[in-house]
Amino acid sequence: MRLMGLPLLLALCSGEALAQACVVHSTAERLDVKVCQQNRNIPEKLFADGFCQPNLPGQKVEVQYVDQCPSGAFGVCSDAQVANMPYKQDIHYYGVATDAAYLKPFCETKSQGTWLKP
Repeated sequence: MRLMGLPLLLALCSGEALAQACVVHSTAERLDVKVCQQNRNIPEKLFADGFCQPNLPGQKVEVQYVDQCPSGAFGVCSDAQVANMPYKQDIHYYGVATDAAYLKPFCETKSQGTWLKP
């Protein structure tokens, strides 16, 4: 009976070791935003079903799951704390580099992360 649970245990353990990220691209009339969220310690299902599925009324949202965030970001909020939760992620920002003017302070104060310029 113990051995029957071993494959499940191994599957769960190996799943935790895999990198997990999602690229979220949202567009509207005058909006085009692309970010990638790299999971650090969020439970895998919660990350995929919650964090990677934003509710953005009036916007077209495309989500692509990847092993790790692609290069080309103008900034990364590393080790960002999720509000009121014990979870952390790295948020990669793509697009308009001047957005760093307000993203960097938000990252460092609200998310308690470290702003990196790749």
